[in-house]
Parts: sequence; structure tokens; C-alpha cells
Amino acid sequence: MNISSAIAKTYLFSNKKLTAVAVLGVVLGMSIYIFMNSMMVGFDRSSMASIFKSNPHIRLYKDDEVSQPLLQSKSTTPIIINPKVVPVTNTIINPNLIIETILKQKEVTVVTPQVNTNVFYNNGKSQISGLSVGIKPDEANLMYDIKSFVVEGNFDLLKSNTNGIVIGSGISEKMNLDVADNLNLTSSKGVNRTFKIVAIFKTNNSNTDKTKSYINIAAAQQLLKEGSSYITDININITDPENAEIVAQKIESVTGYNAEGWKQANETLMAANKMRKIIITFVSLTILLVAGFGIYNILNMTVSQKINDIAILKAMGFKGKDVIQIFVTQAVSIGVMGVLGGMLLATILITVLKRVYVGGDIGYFPIDYEMKKFIQGVAIGLIITFFAGYIPAKKAANVDPVEILRK
Repeated sequence: MNISSAIAKTYLFSNKKLTAVAVLGVVLGMSIYIFMNSMMVGFDRSSMASIFKSNPHIRLYKDDEVSQPLLQSKSTTPIIINPKVVPVTNTIINPNLIIETILKQKEVTVVTPQVNTNVFYNNGKSQISGLSVGIKPDEANLMYDIKSFVVEGNFDLLKSNTNGIVIGSGISEKMNLDVADNLNLTSSKGVNRTFKIVAIFKTNNSNTDKTKSYINIAAAQQLLKEGSSYITDININITDPENAEIVAQKIESVTGYNAEGWKQANETLMAANKMRKIIITFVSLTILLVAGFGIYNILNMTVSQKINDIAILKAMGFKGKDVIQIFVTQAVSIGVMGVLGGMLLATILITVLKRVYVGGDIGYFPIDYEMKKFIQGVAIGLIITFFAGYIPAKKAANVDPVEILRK
């Protein structure tokens, strides 16, 4: 240890109360930064998992076409026509070729066709409206992991039973239905068909559980009086969901159909997530900055109190950089102690909170040890404490010993 470090250590422990207050400020700031940012990552992961239970990364579909005015001329009176949706079926032509084309994209992992059918569920005098989704069971399970939220029955039976249906728990409760019971469906085309319940799922999203069901894609086509080539949607999963918008543009240009990424389909949720990130980042950084100001004030006070000592040191031959080293070493020492204490406190808070059961489709509180946030917190904390010490140190380095000793 050189003499500058020895002096810094003396200043650090000569007023233990002030040092403890500064360290405590960094501990609280560091722990709250790590804790809140880890919680933010957990919330994002939980909301994405909830979205991907029923939504693909990319949805390919044919959009409605709007009619255009028949005549636009400067020489004659323009004919005003109210644009309307052209009555064309929104089906994807030659879906097998489209699926083959999509699978050639290196980012794509799973592609599966889907047929959405608006239906009425009928059981005696009970009738509720909902959406029955025609799927290929294996591919749909690979995409949405449907088996993970099946609470009764066996989802695999849907593959071998063309008249099988998997219903939401809300439908089961409202219509007093159980596995192996029959359920009659009436489609928007007036087709009636009876299905046997093979499984019941529960996503804990009440709207989904009370309206949604899964049937074989061939059964959905029959409910709509359509052939085997009738496909309303092609769902796509890719290696990195964050790149969904970029990959969607590429697929749209290749296929000629509309491709919508999951963020675009959930704009309101994405806006809420963005607001949450901004608020959490702002609050956590502000608390760290406040801790930095605490260190700055303490060191600034130390410089004022030790101004005579600094003058004597400079008169003895200490250079400005030596004085800076003394106070920066003091600040960084406070920062290191605060960072270590903050990491320990954040770990304790995360350990306690991740064991709290909140219910719903979330289950336990969505938080975990995010190593990236720990590293970010350490880096930001040390940078703030360094500059909190450097500014008053610079002031001390510029002290003129002659003027101070004259006073």
C-alpha cells in the first residue's frame, strides 16, 4: 500500500458514521437497481410466454381488399363511390407451396396451417358463441405447447379422433361438460356437427378459456363447407422472436401475402411494456444517482474539512494527481463495499419474492437472478461512485497551499 492509499484509508475510517451512510446509500441504490431490472426482465418473459400460448411469432394471412372509385378525371365531374370491402374469400391459395417457401427461410423453425371458425357451442338449451380453431395437433403443440396447459384428458387423442375437440375450462364450467362428453357446434355457415371432448385446457386467460376450442383442421374446413385446400392462416415460429418484424417483411415479399409479427399484433401490450421499462429504468437509475450524490457530498465535506491537511501535503511535495488518487480511492472503496452489499441484498430480495405465489397463469412471482442485470448494476454503480469522488478530488488537487497556509 502506497502512502496515498494509506491516507485514503485513514480518511475512510476516521469518520465511520459518514462512511457507513455513504455505503448504505450505494447498497440501497444497487440492490433496488438489480431487483427492479430483474423484475422487469421477469415480467417481459412472463408476458411473452402468455402471448405465445395462443399467438405465433408471425401470422401469414390474406387481408380484405377495398374497392376503389371507378373514375378519376379533371374534365368531368368526379364520380364519388363509397369504398367497400370486395366480397372475396380470405383464403390462401396453394398453401402447401407457400409453406414449402416459408420453410426455406433459415430463421423459421415451425410452420403450421390454421382455419379459424366462428361457432356456437350447443349443449341442450345452453348456447354460447366462440372460436373453434382447426389445427394439425402435432404441429400446433410444437408451436404453442398446448399440452402444458391441458388440465383434463389427453390432447394426443385429437390426432386419432376426427370428431375430437379440446375445449377451454370456461366452456366446460359454463356448459357443465367433462372429458368424454359430446358437444354440438354450429358454424357461421349453418353446419351442425357433434364432437367428443378429448381434453380440457386452462390458460387462465378468461376470454380464451370461455370461448376457444381446438379441432382437427379437416373438421374446421367441413364446418365452413370448404375443401381440404382452404386455409385462413399460416402460423410461423422463428429462432428469435425479437426479429419477428424483420422476418415477417421478408416472408411477405416472398409469398405476396400479409405477414404480421407478434409485436404488431399486440401493440397495446408492447406499449405498456415499453412504458414499464422506461419507468423502472428511470427510477432505479435515479436511486443510484442519489447514492452517488451522497458520496459526492460526503467527499466534498471531507475536502472542506481537510483543506489544511491537503495544503500541507502539497507543500511537502504531493502532486495534484496524488491528491486525486486519495479521494478517488476513498470513493471507489465506498463504491465497492456498497456494490457487494447491494448484490447481497438484491439476491435476498429476489430469493424471497420468487417464492411468492401470485396465481393466475403467472404462478409464482416472475423474477429470477438475471446475471446480466447484476453485471450492469456493478458497472453503473462503480462508474457513478468514481465520478462522485473524482469531482471533489479535482477541486482538492487545485488547492494552492500558499493561500491556504496564509489563512
